[in-house]
Amino acid sequence: MGVKTFFHELKSKVSASRFFRALVTDSHEVVPKCTEHIKSIETVEGHGVTPGCVMQTNFHDASHFKYVKHRIDEVDTENYVCKYTLIEGNVLGEKFEKICYELKFEPTEDGGCVIKQKSEYHTKGDVELNDEEIKAGKEQAAVLYKAAEEYLAANPHVCA
Repeated sequence: MGVKTFFHELKSKVSASRFFRALVTDSHEVVPKCTEHIKSIETVEGHGVTPGCVMQTNFHDASHFKYVKHRIDEVDTENYVCKYTLIEGNVLGEKFEKICYELKFEPTEDGGCVIKQKSEYHTKGDVELNDEEIKAGKEQAAVLYKAAEEYLAANPHVCA
């Protein structure tokens, strides 16, 4: 097994606290409203978004993926940090054992935030990642963050 680590940053005009709530603590309510790709997010083990719980994201039928399951490893609501691990779903395919993520929402002086994402790809055996796979993963994250940003900007009462 190999581990490859990648970093991604995105600046937003949305506050760190609102973005954290939208993508972490209230994700089951907010994320399906932000993008047409995600049908629902539900807790399948545990209660709420707490360490040890497992969340399942269900995609619409037209999607390449059916579902993914993430285990929540850490939630720090004061510092807007969430660590979670992708543990199941066809996105893992034959290449990945798991993918570990750390999301951090850092407030900026203008009232917005910087979203910092760390991704650790744990591959099976001697599998090597190519640049296209990494680029695709970063692009998917950026699309979700931009969709959430647009939704929050259009709905100032959400996660306020």
